[in-house]
Amino acid sequence: MVDNRDSAVPKVTPEEAAKLCDRNFGVGADGVIFVMPGVNGADYTMRIFNSDGSEPEMCGNGVRCFARFIAELENLQGTHSFKIHTGAGLIIPEIQNDGKVKVDMGQPILSGPDIPTKLPSTKNEAVVQADLAVDGSTWQVTCVSMGNPHCVTFGTKELKVLHVDDLKLSDIGPKFEHHEMFPARTNTEFVEVLSRSHLKMRVWERGAGATLACGTGACAVVVAAVLEGRAERKCVVDLPGGPLEIEWREDDNHIYMTGPAEAVFYGSAVH
Repeated sequence: MVDNRDSAVPKVTPEEAAKLCDRNFGVGADGVIFVMPGVNGADYTMRIFNSDGSEPEMCGNGVRCFARFIAELENLQGTHSFKIHTGAGLIIPEIQNDGKVKVDMGQPILSGPDIPTKLPSTKNEAVVQADLAVDGSTWQVTCVSMGNPHCVTFGTKELKVLHVDDLKLSDIGPKFEHHEMFPARTNTEFVEVLSRSHLKMRVWERGAGATLACGTGACAVVVAAVLEGRAERKCVVDLPGGPLEIEWREDDNHIYMTGPAEAVFYGSAVH
Protein backbone atom coordinates (compact mmCIF):
# COMPACT_ATOMS: atom_id res chain seq x y z
CA MET A 1 0.00 0.00 0.00
CA VAL A 2 1.40 3.40 -1.00
CA ASP A 3 0.15 6.70 0.44
CA ASN A 4 -0.30 8.59 -2.82
CA ARG A 5 -3.00 11.02 -1.63
CA ASP A 6 -1.03 14.10 -2.71
CA SER A 7 -0.75 13.17 -6.40
CA ALA A 8 -2.68 11.59 -9.26
CA VAL A 9 0.62 10.15 -10.55
CA PRO A 10 1.81 6.88 -8.96
CA LYS A 11 4.98 7.34 -6.91
CA VAL A 12 6.25 3.97 -8.13
CA THR A 13 6.64 2.99 -11.79
CA PRO A 14 5.42 -0.39 -13.09
CA GLU A 15 9.06 -1.50 -13.36
CA GLU A 16 9.77 -0.45 -9.77
CA ALA A 17 6.59 -2.17 -8.60
CA ALA A 18 7.73 -5.44 -10.17
CA LYS A 19 11.03 -5.15 -8.27
CA LEU A 20 9.27 -4.38 -4.99
CA CYS A 21 7.00 -7.41 -5.46
CA ASP A 22 9.91 -9.79 -6.06
CA ARG A 23 9.86 -12.27 -3.18
CA ASN A 24 13.60 -12.92 -3.34
CA PHE A 25 15.11 -9.50 -3.99
CA GLY A 26 12.28 -7.11 -3.06
CA VAL A 27 9.64 -6.73 -0.35
CA GLY A 28 7.50 -9.55 -1.74
CA ALA A 29 3.88 -9.01 -2.79
CA ASP A 30 1.21 -9.82 -5.36
CA GLY A 31 0.95 -6.15 -6.28
CA VAL A 32 1.42 -2.51 -5.29
CA ILE A 33 -1.69 -0.44 -4.52
CA PHE A 34 -1.85 3.36 -4.57
CA VAL A 35 -4.23 5.48 -2.45
CA MET A 36 -4.82 8.48 -4.71
CA PRO A 37 -7.10 11.55 -4.78
CA GLY A 38 -10.72 10.83 -5.66
CA VAL A 39 -12.32 11.78 -8.98
CA ASN A 40 -15.92 12.04 -10.19
CA GLY A 41 -17.31 12.35 -6.68
CA ALA A 42 -15.33 9.46 -5.19
CA ASP A 43 -13.45 9.85 -1.91
CA TYR A 44 -10.33 8.15 -3.25
CA THR A 45 -8.91 6.55 -6.38
CA MET A 46 -7.31 3.11 -6.33
CA ARG A 47 -4.69 2.03 -8.85
CA ILE A 48 -2.71 -1.21 -8.83
CA PHE A 49 0.42 -2.57 -10.45
CA ASN A 50 0.67 -6.38 -10.48
CA SER A 51 3.86 -8.23 -9.65
CA ASP A 52 4.68 -8.35 -13.38
CA GLY A 53 4.15 -4.59 -13.78
CA SER A 54 0.78 -4.88 -15.54
CA GLU A 55 -2.19 -2.83 -14.31
CA PRO A 56 -5.47 -4.65 -13.55
CA GLU A 57 -8.87 -2.97 -13.35
CA MET A 58 -9.23 -3.67 -9.63
CA CYS A 59 -8.53 -6.17 -6.86
CA GLY A 60 -11.11 -7.40 -4.35
CA ASN A 61 -8.63 -8.22 -1.58
CA GLY A 62 -6.85 -4.97 -2.41
CA VAL A 63 -10.05 -2.99 -1.80
CA ARG A 64 -10.31 -4.39 1.73
CA CYS A 65 -6.66 -3.53 2.39
CA PHE A 66 -7.28 -0.10 0.83
CA ALA A 67 -10.12 0.61 3.27
CA ARG A 68 -8.09 -0.55 6.26
CA PHE A 69 -5.12 1.58 5.14
CA ILE A 70 -7.33 4.68 4.79
CA ALA A 71 -8.71 4.14 8.30
CA GLU A 72 -5.17 4.07 9.67
CA LEU A 73 -4.02 7.09 7.63
CA GLU A 74 -7.04 9.13 8.72
CA ASN A 75 -7.06 7.68 12.27
CA LEU A 76 -10.69 6.58 11.94
CA GLN A 77 -12.44 4.47 14.57
CA GLY A 78 -15.60 2.33 14.35
CA THR A 79 -17.62 1.76 11.20
CA HIS A 80 -16.82 3.78 8.08
CA SER A 81 -17.51 3.47 4.38
CA PHE A 82 -15.74 5.02 1.40
CA LYS A 83 -16.45 5.61 -2.27
CA ILE A 84 -13.46 4.37 -4.24
CA HIS A 85 -12.93 4.99 -7.94
CA THR A 86 -11.34 1.99 -9.68
CA GLY A 87 -10.76 0.83 -13.23
CA ALA A 88 -13.83 -1.37 -12.76
CA GLY A 89 -16.05 1.49 -11.60
CA LEU A 90 -17.14 2.75 -8.18
CA ILE A 91 -16.54 0.33 -5.29
CA ILE A 92 -17.85 0.95 -1.75
CA PRO A 93 -16.12 -0.87 1.15
CA GLU A 94 -17.39 -0.61 4.71
CA ILE A 95 -15.25 -1.24 7.78
CA GLN A 96 -17.35 -3.11 10.34
CA ASN A 97 -17.19 -3.10 14.14
CA ASP A 98 -15.50 -6.52 14.20
CA GLY A 99 -12.66 -5.19 12.04
CA LYS A 100 -13.73 -7.05 8.91
CA VAL A 101 -14.36 -5.14 5.71
CA LYS A 102 -17.57 -5.63 3.72
CA VAL A 103 -17.41 -4.56 0.09
CA ASP A 104 -20.22 -3.92 -2.38
CA MET A 105 -18.53 -5.36 -5.46
CA GLY A 106 -21.31 -4.31 -7.83
CA GLN A 107 -23.07 -6.49 -10.39
CA PRO A 108 -21.39 -9.35 -12.26
CA ILE A 109 -20.98 -9.03 -16.01
CA LEU A 110 -22.05 -12.20 -17.82
CA SER A 111 -22.15 -11.25 -21.51
CA GLY A 112 -19.27 -13.00 -23.30
CA PRO A 113 -18.01 -10.04 -25.38
CA ASP A 114 -18.03 -7.80 -22.29
CA ILE A 115 -15.96 -10.17 -20.14
CA PRO A 116 -14.25 -10.56 -22.70
CA THR A 117 -14.20 -14.11 -24.05
CA LYS A 118 -14.59 -15.56 -27.51
CA LEU A 119 -16.41 -18.60 -26.12
CA PRO A 120 -20.01 -18.83 -27.40
CA SER A 121 -22.92 -18.02 -25.10
CA THR A 122 -24.68 -21.07 -23.69
CA LYS A 123 -27.36 -19.62 -21.38
CA ASN A 124 -29.20 -16.29 -21.81
CA GLU A 125 -26.14 -14.60 -23.38
CA ALA A 126 -23.94 -15.95 -20.55
CA VAL A 127 -21.08 -18.41 -20.99
CA VAL A 128 -22.05 -21.24 -18.62
CA GLN A 129 -20.42 -24.70 -18.61
CA ALA A 130 -18.82 -24.06 -21.98
CA ASP A 131 -16.23 -26.51 -23.31
CA LEU A 132 -12.63 -25.27 -23.30
CA ALA A 133 -9.79 -27.41 -24.62
CA VAL A 134 -6.70 -27.04 -22.42
CA ASP A 135 -3.67 -29.30 -22.34
CA GLY A 136 -5.43 -32.24 -24.00
CA SER A 137 -8.52 -32.15 -21.77
CA THR A 138 -11.95 -30.59 -22.18
CA TRP A 139 -12.68 -28.34 -19.22
CA GLN A 140 -16.16 -27.02 -18.50
CA VAL A 141 -15.93 -23.32 -17.70
CA THR A 142 -18.23 -20.47 -16.75
CA CYS A 143 -17.04 -16.94 -17.49
CA VAL A 144 -17.73 -13.93 -15.27
CA SER A 145 -16.39 -10.38 -15.11
CA MET A 146 -16.21 -8.53 -11.81
CA GLY A 147 -14.69 -5.59 -13.65
CA ASN A 148 -11.88 -7.99 -14.53
CA PRO A 149 -12.18 -11.30 -16.43
CA HIS A 150 -12.59 -14.65 -14.67
CA CYS A 151 -12.77 -18.19 -15.99
CA VAL A 152 -14.29 -20.52 -13.36
CA THR A 153 -14.08 -24.30 -13.63
CA PHE A 154 -15.36 -27.13 -11.46
CA GLY A 155 -13.41 -29.67 -13.52
CA THR A 156 -13.18 -31.47 -16.83
CA LYS A 157 -15.94 -33.38 -18.56
CA GLU A 158 -14.25 -36.63 -17.57
CA LEU A 159 -13.49 -35.68 -13.94
CA LYS A 160 -16.66 -35.67 -11.86
CA VAL A 161 -15.06 -34.20 -8.71
CA LEU A 162 -12.19 -31.72 -8.77
CA HIS A 163 -9.71 -31.89 -5.88
CA VAL A 164 -8.05 -28.51 -6.07
CA ASP A 165 -5.15 -29.41 -3.78
CA ASP A 166 -3.99 -31.95 -6.38
CA LEU A 167 -3.56 -29.33 -9.12
CA LYS A 168 -0.17 -28.03 -10.16
CA LEU A 169 -1.19 -24.45 -10.89
CA SER A 170 2.19 -23.43 -12.28
CA ASP A 171 1.62 -25.90 -15.13
CA ILE A 172 -2.06 -25.47 -15.92
CA GLY A 173 -2.63 -21.85 -14.88
CA PRO A 174 -0.67 -20.10 -17.67
CA LYS A 175 -2.44 -22.21 -20.30
CA PHE A 176 -5.79 -20.81 -19.17
CA GLU A 177 -4.49 -17.26 -18.70
CA HIS A 178 -3.07 -17.02 -22.23
CA HIS A 179 -5.73 -19.12 -24.00
CA GLU A 180 -6.84 -17.71 -27.34
CA MET A 181 -10.44 -17.62 -26.11
CA PHE A 182 -9.51 -14.79 -23.71
CA PRO A 183 -8.30 -11.76 -25.71
CA ALA A 184 -7.47 -9.76 -22.55
CA ARG A 185 -6.08 -12.87 -20.79
CA THR A 186 -7.99 -14.15 -17.77
CA ASN A 187 -7.91 -15.02 -14.09
CA THR A 188 -8.76 -18.68 -13.53
CA GLU A 189 -10.46 -20.24 -10.52
CA PHE A 190 -10.45 -23.99 -9.87
CA VAL A 191 -13.29 -24.92 -7.53
CA GLU A 192 -14.21 -27.84 -5.27
CA VAL A 193 -17.77 -27.98 -3.91
CA LEU A 194 -17.81 -28.93 -0.21
CA SER A 195 -21.53 -28.18 0.23
CA ARG A 196 -24.15 -25.86 -1.25
CA SER A 197 -22.92 -23.09 1.05
CA HIS A 198 -19.23 -23.96 1.24
CA LEU A 199 -16.76 -23.84 -1.66
CA LYS A 200 -13.01 -24.30 -1.88
CA MET A 201 -10.92 -22.64 -4.58
CA ARG A 202 -7.43 -22.04 -5.86
CA VAL A 203 -6.64 -19.25 -8.25
CA TRP A 204 -4.21 -18.41 -11.02
CA GLU A 205 -4.29 -14.63 -11.36
CA ARG A 206 -3.67 -12.76 -14.56
CA GLY A 207 -0.35 -10.97 -14.14
CA ALA A 208 0.39 -12.40 -10.69
CA GLY A 209 0.27 -16.20 -11.03
CA ALA A 210 -0.74 -18.47 -8.15
CA THR A 211 -1.83 -16.36 -5.17
CA LEU A 212 -3.19 -17.13 -1.72
CA ALA A 213 -6.45 -15.27 -2.29
CA CYS A 214 -8.46 -13.35 -4.86
CA GLY A 215 -11.53 -11.38 -3.80
CA THR A 216 -12.98 -10.79 -7.26
CA GLY A 217 -12.25 -14.46 -7.98
CA ALA A 218 -14.22 -15.61 -4.93
CA CYS A 219 -17.14 -13.46 -6.10
CA ALA A 220 -16.93 -14.93 -9.60
CA VAL A 221 -16.84 -18.45 -8.13
CA VAL A 222 -20.13 -17.96 -6.25
CA VAL A 223 -21.78 -16.47 -9.34
CA ALA A 224 -20.61 -19.42 -11.43
CA ALA A 225 -21.71 -21.93 -8.79
CA VAL A 226 -25.20 -20.39 -8.70
CA LEU A 227 -25.47 -20.29 -12.49
CA GLU A 228 -24.46 -23.95 -12.67
CA GLY A 229 -26.90 -24.92 -9.90
CA ARG A 230 -24.14 -26.05 -7.55
CA ALA A 231 -24.57 -23.61 -4.64
CA GLU A 232 -26.76 -21.11 -2.85
CA ARG A 233 -26.35 -17.36 -3.24
CA LYS A 234 -24.58 -17.00 0.12
CA CYS A 235 -21.40 -19.04 0.59
CA VAL A 236 -18.17 -19.29 2.51
CA VAL A 237 -15.31 -19.61 0.04
CA ASP A 238 -12.10 -21.20 1.33
CA LEU A 239 -8.87 -19.93 -0.20
CA PRO A 240 -5.28 -20.82 0.80
CA GLY A 241 -5.06 -17.44 2.56
CA GLY A 242 -8.29 -17.91 4.52
CA PRO A 243 -12.08 -17.83 4.04
CA LEU A 244 -14.24 -15.09 2.54
CA GLU A 245 -17.99 -14.62 2.92
CA ILE A 246 -19.68 -13.97 -0.43
CA GLU A 247 -23.33 -13.12 -1.08
CA TRP A 248 -24.94 -12.55 -4.49
CA ARG A 249 -28.20 -10.82 -3.65
CA GLU A 250 -31.32 -11.29 -5.72
CA ASP A 251 -32.88 -7.95 -4.77
CA ASP A 252 -30.21 -5.70 -6.33
CA ASN A 253 -28.04 -8.25 -8.21
CA HIS A 254 -25.00 -6.94 -6.32
CA ILE A 255 -22.28 -9.12 -4.85
CA TYR A 256 -21.05 -8.47 -1.32
CA MET A 257 -17.69 -9.71 -0.06
CA THR A 258 -16.73 -9.76 3.62
CA GLY A 259 -13.29 -10.60 4.96
CA PRO A 260 -10.33 -9.43 7.04
CA ALA A 261 -7.56 -6.96 6.29
CA GLU A 262 -4.52 -6.68 8.53
CA ALA A 263 -1.31 -4.66 8.46
CA VAL A 264 1.79 -6.86 8.19
CA PHE A 265 4.54 -4.24 8.45
CA TYR A 266 5.41 -0.64 7.62
CA GLY A 267 8.44 0.71 5.78
CA SER A 268 9.76 3.13 3.19
CA ALA A 269 11.29 2.49 -0.22
CA VAL A 270 14.15 4.52 -1.66
CA HIS A 271 14.08 5.22 -5.40
